[in-house]
Amino acid sequence: MRYRLTFIAGLALGYVLGTRAGRERYEQLKKSARQFAQNPAVRNTAESAAQNSREFAGKAYHAVSEKVGDKVPASVAARVRSVRERGQGLEDDWGTSNT
Repeated sequence: MRYRLTFIAGLALGYVLGTRAGRERYEQLKKSARQFAQNPAVRNTAESAAQNSREFAGKAYHAVSEKVGDKVPASVAARVRSVRERGQGLEDDWGTSNT
């Protein structure tokens, strides 16, 4: 209950401060966020983090599949394969490739 009240108080405070700032401040924040996201250093860092996470996930997938082996139901194995195949070669919201 305490956390719920804290959340509601924070939500109310954010709403009040947001309405006082107005649309102009919102547009400023939006422009700043867009400039930050389009910064080449930020994009490179995000892409390298995504690449490292994909490599780590691939290693974890192989380690788990070696240990589990045939104990996974075929429906689960097929679902994992379809998710992996669907995600290859696509671009994310940052314009980086997911390869």
